[in-house]
Amino acid sequence: MENIVILGTGPAGLTAAIYAARAELAPIVLKGDQPGGQVTITDILENYPGFPEGISGYEMYQSFENQALRFGAKIIADTAIEVDFKSPPFTIKTRDQLFQTKTVIIATGSDPRKLNVLGEKEYIGKGVSYCATCDGFFFKNKKVAVVGGGDSAVEEGLFLTRFASSVTIIHRRDRLRANPHLQTRANSNKKMNFIWNSIVTEVIGDKQSRVTGLKLQNVKSEQENIFETDGVFVFIGHIPNTQIFKGQIDLDERGIIITDRRQRTNVPGVFAAGDVQDPIYRQAVTSAGAGCMAAMEAEKFIAEQEGTAYPGKLE
Repeated sequence: MENIVILGTGPAGLTAAIYAARAELAPIVLKGDQPGGQVTITDILENYPGFPEGISGYEMYQSFENQALRFGAKIIADTAIEVDFKSPPFTIKTRDQLFQTKTVIIATGSDPRKLNVLGEKEYIGKGVSYCATCDGFFFKNKKVAVVGGGDSAVEEGLFLTRFASSVTIIHRRDRLRANPHLQTRANSNKKMNFIWNSIVTEVIGDKQSRVTGLKLQNVKSEQENIFETDGVFVFIGHIPNTQIFKGQIDLDERGIIITDRRQRTNVPGVFAAGDVQDPIYRQAVTSAGAGCMAAMEAEKFIAEQEGTAYPGKLE
């Protein structure tokens, strides 16, 4: 019987592991299929507090993991494939093992929806990005493209105008889906341009492995052309990694886990943290904070179930 099983090793999961391990709860942490989560595809993080010179996403992941291991977390290279949260103790089945646990912290994250076109995967971190807040600074005085037409695409596009010389939104329809206020801001921004009724069919790069352009196709005329750009930011949605939790805990219509402000799901003893329950911020620092909260709540839950005193001051 485990005290805590943590699913995921991004900033949320590993911060939860650090706090749980320091509380001597001997957490089990399942790495999942993408150890470190989305942070590992970020070349340099310059907005995480404490790293004035920046830190690579993979280096940050390794630092988080080493810290969790230092305090006694047990990190296992395995992936949960089935769960049973219907009654305690909770059961988690992986490809190789079966765990029973008093509490669970879900930190499985979400994946940005990809274009799935030629060149996209090759140039991730070399001009292809899914996070303007993370990578916008690297495109100072550069020409960039944004793919999408919803709130996120327009918000991130407006953010990129702080750095880029021009931002071109490429949208498959003839009008934006973003709210009217954002559309007004975008239309009035002199750095913002638009290409309508078009989709990206290929990401093009040079011998230095940097993005140089996009192959576009007009969805009405089917005519193709090359759009020159130094980078492309893709904002066509996120896919939460919650498939195995359907029917076990409450999810919203997008598949995002519903939690209260204390990271609690509708099942007592099951908590969630990070992108898997936060569709708004999706930052390493906010995920780490949520992981901290989830671990403290799990510690409190265990103490209450065992009738022991809880050292924290949560109400």
